[in-house]
Amino acid sequence: MLVGLAIVLLLVSGALYALAPHAPATPKQVADRTELDAYLSHLTDSGRPPGLSAVIVRDGHITYNNAFGMADGPRHFEATPDTVYHWWSMTKIPTAMAILQLQEQGRLHLADAVTTHLPWFEVEYPSSARPAITIRHLLQHTSGLPDTMPAMIGWVHYDDAGRNQTEVVRKHLPTFKKLSFEPGTRGVYSNLNYMLLGAIIEAASGDTYESYVTDHILQPLGMFHTAFVYTPGLAERASAGTLPIVHYYTPLLPALLDASALIRQRQGKLFWLNRVYVDATPSTGLIGSAPDVARFMLAYLGHGALDGRRILQPESIRLLTETAPIDGRGLGWVVGAMSGLQFLEHWGGGPGFATFMRLYPDRGLGIAVLANGTDLDRSGLADLLAMMELSR
Repeated sequence: MLVGLAIVLLLVSGALYALAPHAPATPKQVADRTELDAYLSHLTDSGRPPGLSAVIVRDGHITYNNAFGMADGPRHFEATPDTVYHWWSMTKIPTAMAILQLQEQGRLHLADAVTTHLPWFEVEYPSSARPAITIRHLLQHTSGLPDTMPAMIGWVHYDDAGRNQTEVVRKHLPTFKKLSFEPGTRGVYSNLNYMLLGAIIEAASGDTYESYVTDHILQPLGMFHTAFVYTPGLAERASAGTLPIVHYYTPLLPALLDASALIRQRQGKLFWLNRVYVDATPSTGLIGSAPDVARFMLAYLGHGALDGRRILQPESIRLLTETAPIDGRGLGWVVGAMSGLQFLEHWGGGPGFATFMRLYPDRGLGIAVLANGTDLDRSGLADLLAMMELSR
């Protein structure tokens, strides 16, 4: 019965996606920033997404910082460069940096078995071989642990009360403890890897995950408009997430979470959503502005330092950047190439928001787009902005 219902929902979702209006195609190139602005304005006019902020850093400076469309259409708030969006999975990169900080402090090592820091960690192996899962495996998504999606969508909450990350992962691990493959043999993306890294940060630092990242990464970098909750200052700048009414997610909402609590109101072809949090903070939790993402990228491109404040040693940055990828992944980052030039990238996506940041370390270039729509052509936009900058 349940299998039949799932098949019906998938078929309905596919039909809705085929019938849904789509965003204008991303051009292969733009001649200059005037053409870029015209396209991004056209994109947000389509409502998919209704608003976005884009930022580019180059050679130690912010060289482009602009916003388009509506941060909150029903409330008549236009998007600005300082508008706040959920980062969602881009949060994994600060989490990875926190792990490297703790290695520098001698509180852990990437070769440590997870059980060294989390003695309660227990998994089921697919064969008689039982190699230890290490912190490096978690960082590279090579642990064999399955992803927590789509169940993770049901871990949404609407209050700003924090969730103890060690307790969260201990609660959910039994459901996902059966490994899909032997550790270190493949790379498959899993949010559970970074949930466990959050618990390891708590164990090694003696602090909560959120406090550690705030005190050791966000505040030192001057990222004062980024946090794990909507503070009063962030709330004033906050965009509202959206979901198209005709979308393949729509029929799945009642099965995954309380749609009546998620949806704030309908306007035209969009559902405008209430602010949400997801229990699994280390993989999804940050909320912030594009200029703060720029500061984060500048620190990374600056070999771990910004404005005289160092958060990582150059050796740790090189480790994150240059580690040989398995299945296209380094430590945290997806490692890719465009026209023979290597880049590091991470996307984010969750209820109502889509984001990405991409770095070209050899060219001192960083690009990020934060949007309040469920869909975004991340690869196309990243290529478009990178080609525009690299051709200058």
